[in-house]
Amino acid sequence: MNWRERAACRYEDPELFFPVGDGGLSVRQVEEARTVCRRCPVLRDCRSWALHHAEYEGIWGGLTAAERRMAARRRLPERDRS
Repeated sequence: MNWRERAACRYEDPELFFPVGDGGLSVRQVEEARTVCRRCPVLRDCRSWALHHAEYEGIWGGLTAAERRMAARRRLPERDRS
């Protein structure tokens, strides 16, 4: 069984996970999406998939696009400066 088939968001409105803007409604929408993610049995699978596939739109694994970009940067190896 694919992890997506067990995801808590499977029967939610997909638009919930793609907030537009940074204002009040968007902030509330992000929190609503995270509430769904917190009860999800495959949260880690979802987050890993989004990071591995460079999915930088929407809420995946309880993280916003900005949070995933920061996580991806932290995972990049430092260049050898010699």
